[in-house]
Amino acid sequence: MVSKSESCFHKRAASKDGLSASCKDCQRAYDKARLRDPKRMKARRDYQKTNKGKLAHSKACKKWVEKNQIKRAAHILVGNALRDGRLKKKPCEICGDKKSHGHHDDYAKPLEVRWLCDAHHKEWHSENGEGANAS
Repeated sequence: MVSKSESCFHKRAASKDGLSASCKDCQRAYDKARLRDPKRMKARRDYQKTNKGKLAHSKACKKWVEKNQIKRAAHILVGNALRDGRLKKKPCEICGDKKSHGHHDDYAKPLEVRWLCDAHHKEWHSENGEGANAS
């Protein structure tokens, strides 16, 4: 057992000491493993096919669009430019994976995108945070 400071734990009002039993790093690892569990993945897919799941997804999408109007506008402009041939999708600029996403360093320049695969896109955001002018 390793001794860690209180800042390494999430707050939990139901606990006597007001802290979670697992540290943040251990909880993150547990959640990541649980997320990828095949049984849980199947359960999520099955739920998404139900009327309740479709409604929940629809509500979540609407909420995201309301909170991220600038991002959504940039996504639409990129989609239209791809459709019209004014922009061409490229492989990930880091690893060359053909499955890439258009990434905005600055949402004020919606047609200036970098092409990154899912893994490198997430890595970019974990290192750099949100793109400029996102809200």
